[in-house]
Amino acid sequence: MSPPVLKTQIWWSNIAFFLGTHLTACIGTYYWSIYAVPRATLWLAFASWQLSCFGITIGYHRLYSHKSFRASLGLRTALAALGTAAHQGSIRVRSCLRHRLHHRFTDDPIHDPYAATRGLFYSHVGWIFFKPNYGKLDLIETDDLDRDPVVRIQHRYYHLFAFFLGFLAPIGVASLWGDPFGGFIWGGLVARILGKLHIWVSLLSDSDLLMFSVWHCTFFVNSLAHWNGLQPYSDENTSRGNLADHAFPHDFRSGPSLTDWDPSKWAIIIFYYFGLATKLRRAEDEDIKAGLEHMRLKGHGIACPPDQDEVPVWNLQDLKAFMENGRHMLLLLDGYVVNATSYVREHPGGSKLIRNYSLRKQMIINEPINVWPDASNAFHGGMNIHSWAANQRMKKLRIAKLSN
Repeated sequence: MSPPVLKTQIWWSNIAFFLGTHLTACIGTYYWSIYAVPRATLWLAFASWQLSCFGITIGYHRLYSHKSFRASLGLRTALAALGTAAHQGSIRVRSCLRHRLHHRFTDDPIHDPYAATRGLFYSHVGWIFFKPNYGKLDLIETDDLDRDPVVRIQHRYYHLFAFFLGFLAPIGVASLWGDPFGGFIWGGLVARILGKLHIWVSLLSDSDLLMFSVWHCTFFVNSLAHWNGLQPYSDENTSRGNLADHAFPHDFRSGPSLTDWDPSKWAIIIFYYFGLATKLRRAEDEDIKAGLEHMRLKGHGIACPPDQDEVPVWNLQDLKAFMENGRHMLLLLDGYVVNATSYVREHPGGSKLIRNYSLRKQMIINEPINVWPDASNAFHGGMNIHSWAANQRMKKLRIAKLSN
């Protein structure tokens, strides 16, 4: 049986904008070369590039896509403005329409918007050239974004804000020293596309130096970071490098080690100490060590020890008695009763999904077991392709094995 084929339409307006912007930047830098522009303009390009990157990595990605921390209204507004200047879509579109879907179905050639399994070029920029056709978009929880006034306003006026912050603002700033054209070419276009700036990228490997700017900086996370580098925590999908993003997506740190190159992590910590960021979420040290040990054993060809089934066996009466003793968020998963009460607010996919599959007290009392919601299919690909770390976390939350 041949694999399913995703039917897509070419997005000609996106192609025209993408190629036109690159071409204009190339022509502009040829006639207004790095040797001809004032040094202040080059500093403007550097600042525009770096600040826009922070808007994406801290704001769009860690704050909004993964809810790794909470931010004050002022910080959310600033991050939204910086991310808007990067010209990568609104927070709502980029966070929900693509990135959360990417994490739900990583490497799935149909449902992952920029699946690495479709080739390096496609995962880098090829996906931009096709109109989105996401069949499982309705599975993505967007309630948190819909409640945020910053997200709503940015989404509504995105194109106006993007044009002003990405192009007019650099022109205006560079006009202060009499170089508006240089501000447009270098502070606007080059800062987003062709910046000849070196950056150490631990997403790829410990020895890769690349030259890229805001757009390609982000696109490399979708492409090269799924193609080249180490896999210290898991090898069940194509994500690579020191990046803990796919193994522990809720962690505000892309690299949990002090030696990992992760400027956004340190920026978030600074925001925390100034009271602008709160509730920083971290993966448990035990889970990180377990992932490292799992990959170490696997790398040496050593079979991981089987799970020890240390939970009691319950019948229906035991389950009913447990539910009578308090309010609990219980799931049926692989024949086990999982107590997700303490985990529901931490779930990277949102609390709504867990609540939809939770066992209700009246359901347990009045309905036969064959109509109870079973989260097994949803957990193992129906709603999400969960990581090894997520599987281990669910095993830790087991409280009983349900007998037939």
